[in-house]
Amino acid sequence: MIRIFSQFQLFPSKRFFLMTVFLALAFSIAAPAQETGDDPDPLQLFNQGQEAHEKGDFEKALKLYQQAIEVFPEFPEAEYQKGMALLSLNRTDEAEKSLRRAMELRENWTLPMTSLGVLLVQKNEFAEAESLLTKSIQLSGINFLAYSALTDLRIKTNAPPEKLRELLTKIQYLTTKANPTASLWASRAALERKLGDKRSAKISLNRALEIDPYDKLGLAERAETALSEGDYSTALKDVRTLLQMTSGSPHSEFLLARVYAATGDFEQSLAALKSIPDPTPEMLTLRDKIVANSSEDPAQLEKQLETDEKNAVILGRLCVLFRKENPTKALDYCRRAYEAEPDNLSHAVGYGAALVQAQQFPGAVNLLRRILEIAPDNFTAHANLATALFQLKRFEEAKTEYLWIIQHQPDLAIAYYFLAISHDSLEEYLDAMANYQQFLRVADEEQNKLEIEKVNLRLPGLQRLIKQGKGKKDE
Repeated sequence: MIRIFSQFQLFPSKRFFLMTVFLALAFSIAAPAQETGDDPDPLQLFNQGQEAHEKGDFEKALKLYQQAIEVFPEFPEAEYQKGMALLSLNRTDEAEKSLRRAMELRENWTLPMTSLGVLLVQKNEFAEAESLLTKSIQLSGINFLAYSALTDLRIKTNAPPEKLRELLTKIQYLTTKANPTASLWASRAALERKLGDKRSAKISLNRALEIDPYDKLGLAERAETALSEGDYSTALKDVRTLLQMTSGSPHSEFLLARVYAATGDFEQSLAALKSIPDPTPEMLTLRDKIVANSSEDPAQLEKQLETDEKNAVILGRLCVLFRKENPTKALDYCRRAYEAEPDNLSHAVGYGAALVQAQQFPGAVNLLRRILEIAPDNFTAHANLATALFQLKRFEEAKTEYLWIIQHQPDLAIAYYFLAISHDSLEEYLDAMANYQQFLRVADEEQNKLEIEKVNLRLPGLQRLIKQGKGKKDE
């Protein structure tokens, strides 16, 4: 799961901040330097910084916080807010120093402790991050941000199932409390998905995005879910939204690279990876795989396969390359890719498509129906299932698939064409006429030239049948 924290702002109530700052400054009045009245008021500077911060003017806020600290060096609130402003400006190393300084100045203060833990998870410094986040939870109890960051840490480090279940139990309890955040629900969804409870994960994810449709963690989790199910259009849409909200985020760029790699667009995937300044080992591994396996030369890939016969990336690539020119060979590679990574739905969908291409329609129907039980919104699986059912003359079932396709892509002319033929074959002539006419309205004259000619030849005969009252209504 990809976690996006770089733009997250924590604004504790101004009343709390001003009260604590006032008390801190009150104890410092005895210092001679504060009696001259020549120095600016650090509390006023801090308050102005808060106002600029809330308006999104991070540079101005940073300047004001720094001025307040120069007047009053032991000012933990200003150090903390300075760190958060630096995070918003993607100046993470400086932000880390400010958060650590805030913790030095106020022992056991959970705000900078949690924020530093979140930052260290981003930097893959997991040991210290876990210590900070665990302590923050112990001190504050209900700390939604800390639980979300700890979820990310557990998933990134491939924690054993028992640890994931323990964390999930705590988060499930928290989501029953008043006003759980969208991010907490998204974390619950991520843990449920990781533990194989996909049904519960989708329910939790929907709850997250009902609370906030633009929650970064919720969008990232939905993109991860869509990617795992082979629903690349949804994944790409959500990642692009994330990138608009978290410009320059390495986690969003990496997720984008993974989506492009899954669709076979290796050029775009490499471009996304190159935009990441300090790639992690996981990112470098993806880059190396793409470079090694983006070849258009099947012979070269088959040679590589001789020394690594279960390489799912190579098998999946060969599955695609042979799909048209040698469907039988493609089918073998698709099957092997699916067997090598049975949980990778892109291989399963590719295998299903290869079965259709090889005209093994009964097997394709069985496999594609199983895929749709897991990923009911996978467009490619629906399209191939519709084709297989149509070729088997199982028109009643094919209609259901074509209707689903039209609902999701209402401008896809060819879907109306095959839906019309299905109705026609079932003697549902009125529905056939309606769909033939809709096909003619949206069809491209060049791309659908052959189908247009066939429809124009069929329409007069169909009109006569309708006038004669023949045919049955689709119920």
